[in-house]
Formats: sequence, C-alpha cells, structure tokens
Amino acid sequence: MISVLKVIAPGFHTTVQDEGRRGFQHVGVPVSGALDRSGFTLANALVGNGQNASCLEIIGSGPELEVVSSSVRVALVGSGGGLDIVGREDPFIPSGQSIRLTKGEIVRVRLGGDAFCSYLAIEGGFDVPLCLGSRSTYTRAGFGGLSGRQLRAGDVLDGSIEDVAAREEVTLSEQRNLRFDQPIRVVLGPQDEYFTEDAIRELLSSTYTITPASDRMGFRLDGPTLAHKSDYNIVSDGIVAGSIQVPGSKLPIVLMVDAQTTGGYPKIATVISADLPLLGVRGAGRTVRFKAVSREEAEAIRRAEHQDVLSIIQDIRPVGEMQGINLKALYTCNLIDGVVDATA
Repeated sequence: MISVLKVIAPGFHTTVQDEGRRGFQHVGVPVSGALDRSGFTLANALVGNGQNASCLEIIGSGPELEVVSSSVRVALVGSGGGLDIVGREDPFIPSGQSIRLTKGEIVRVRLGGDAFCSYLAIEGGFDVPLCLGSRSTYTRAGFGGLSGRQLRAGDVLDGSIEDVAAREEVTLSEQRNLRFDQPIRVVLGPQDEYFTEDAIRELLSSTYTITPASDRMGFRLDGPTLAHKSDYNIVSDGIVAGSIQVPGSKLPIVLMVDAQTTGGYPKIATVISADLPLLGVRGAGRTVRFKAVSREEAEAIRRAEHQDVLSIIQDIRPVGEMQGINLKALYTCNLIDGVVDATA
C-alpha cells in the first residue's frame, strides 16, 4: 500500500465507495456503492481509471486533504464546485477536470451546492481492503471502505501509485446536466394492488419534496399521502434499490443503495435503474415527480443511459482544447437571469 492523501478535515460525510457489493443480499448484506453511478463513473474516467476503481463519495461539505505521496492525479465530479489548491497562483480547478498535485500540496474540495453527492477520484483508485468483493463502505454495519466508517481527521488514504506521470490534463467537454426537473421514472409494483386507484394517480400526478430525514439508506418524501386499500403490513419480502415503500404514515420512502434487503411495507412502485443516479444527486428540499413506464421501456432506457455516459467519456478533451469560449457549455447557462424589462 502507498500512502497518498492525509485527511486534514473530513467534510460532513465522506466515504470510500465503488460500484457496490453484489451477490450477498440473500444473506442480508446491502449492495451499497455510489449513490450517483454516473458521476462516479465520470470521475474515474477523468483520471484514467477503470469504471469500478474506488472513489471518495462526498455529501454535505467537502474534505481538506494533504498530498503525502510524490504526486497524485485527482478529479471531482458531481457538483458545480471544484478544488482549491492552497498556495497556487491559479488555485481553483473546476469540477469535471483532472489535476496533478505534488507532495505537500493541500487541496480543499468546494461543493457547489447543486448535487447531493460528489465524487473525488485519484489515478489508480483508493486502496482499501476488499470486503465481500467490494471496497464500498456500509457505515450502518461498520464494514468495507476505511474501517467501515466515514473519514476522520488524521486518516491516511492509500493508493496504488506513488508518483503519477505528468501529462496534459483533461476535462469534460460540457457541464454535466443533473436534470433536476426530469420526472423520475418508475415501474409500478410489486405490491401496487395494495393501494387505491386514487393513490396510484396521486403518486403519478403529484410533486413530492425530499425531506432532511433522508440518507444513503432511503429518501423520505413529503407530499400527498397514498392510501392503502386496507392493511399497510405485508409478509417481509425482498427489497431492491429504488423500491418505493409506503408505511403507515402513507408517505413514500424511496430506498437507496444502503437499503435493507427485506421489508414488511407494500411497495407501490420501483424507480428504474437508469433514474436512480438522477434521484441520488437530489438532496433535501429538491422536488420529485414520478412517471410510470413498462419494464421493457425501463430496460431500453437503461441501455440508452449507459450509451450516454460512454459518449460523455469519449468526448473528454485535453484542457488546452477547451480554452476560450465553449459555446456548447455557454448555451446551457442562463445568461439573462434577473432581466425585468429589456427596453429599460
């Protein structure tokens, strides 16, 4: 193991995550892994990693880190913020761009406030012990990642490269669209028959708000209640990420990547896998609308989403090519916000 980064300040909730721990739900072990699979994949691509290299998932506020290896290449993806490098003449590196740091340099992760979670990748990935085939942290049971917990001040993070090669840095060719206004698509069931027809209509026509009582296990939603036909208890059965449980409160809970593996409340619908990252980046206060699709449509959407991420990766460019005005990115910005009277 090669010591790469020392944690000066850990941020609000920073953990090591990869694609998750699959194949153990039958014995009660959640999948875990990155809440925002797309952001995680793009961060790894920017530093030249394979798609399952472990990253830091950052929620709430960013960490402050000191380079203790000869050099390290890092990239942040997921927010509108970036990296502040203490002591440099041009200290700010925007999200979506790689940068090589050298021993003794201190980097502060600045989150832009747009995304609930962001990802910091290093070239070669973070080297923590495999636990059931994954490096993902599951804090509720205290295993995986760095001793099964979020980062603390004084922790030293290991990597696999002591001194990364100097080369031209790269950037995403356009600002990532987090699609906060897009409806989250669901497949109804597996227990939609436990709900009234009005409840189904309410779910698919209403706007819900993510509450502060939300975390990697589940996003609790506030909004119109969803009436059960009778009892709200069922014999416990399997849970997958994206399951929408409705307990006795009649308010939906979307179960996320750290969700339990069984549950005894009826599930009115299931968020499709392609849209889980879109939900995962929405924090407390963000709104959610739902739209029903068929299983066949969900599978086609997932294939298209995978191709979209591959297209973004293929369009990664050297930073030098992106100097000057980037019209493609400019067209995504609201340049006239606040104009009241164009003739004044």
